[in-house]
Amino acid sequence: MSVRRCIERHFQLKTRLATGHGPRKWVELHDRERSATVLSVLPRDRRADEAGLRSSFWPDAQDVHGAYPGSAEGFIEFTLGVFKTEPRNIHQITNVLIEFISPTEAAVESYFTALQRGPDCGRIILARFLLCGRYCDHFQKREGEWRIADRTVVYDWLEEQTQQAASPEIERFGFRQPIGTSHSNDPVYTLGSGKEHESRGGIAARSAGAELFFSGTWC
Repeated sequence: MSVRRCIERHFQLKTRLATGHGPRKWVELHDRERSATVLSVLPRDRRADEAGLRSSFWPDAQDVHGAYPGSAEGFIEFTLGVFKTEPRNIHQITNVLIEFISPTEAAVESYFTALQRGPDCGRIILARFLLCGRYCDHFQKREGEWRIADRTVVYDWLEEQTQQAASPEIERFGFRQPIGTSHSNDPVYTLGSGKEHESRGGIAARSAGAELFFSGTWC
């Protein structure tokens, strides 16, 4: 079989799977992978990635998120306002369990860990929260695309700490560059564009003269 014919058959199969046609197990594997991809994009909320967030929820989706019960659209607007201005935050999603209810619906449970930081009232003390819990999501497939139609956030752990105002990030991270930042400025958004190489020379130069590189604190 020619290379061209192989490529044509590959794209034909992808189209059939995306539209729900083809062997049942193959379609389910495809749908499972697409649902997991939606969840993989969500931690970019800490990057204030508006397009990524909106691509994860249907426009009419609902979200019960702690003190916020309402539309997913409303929570997205709130999230973008927070993470475009507040200090560094971390968001990780693991242990994804997908159970198909029907060919177009799925119940999805995933575990999250979030480290959130924000200024206290006096803006001298930084409040820090370690949150652990689960996203209980009702996924729907519409016109071949999987997104979240309804979300309930279940909290399993909360640890609150306070700390003195941190030093400037450029001092705290030292030679460990580049530092993660918000949407469009973070290095992940330059992958494949050729621009990711522009900062590597500077990183190498900083690292070459850094004695701490071999002090056991590389990671």
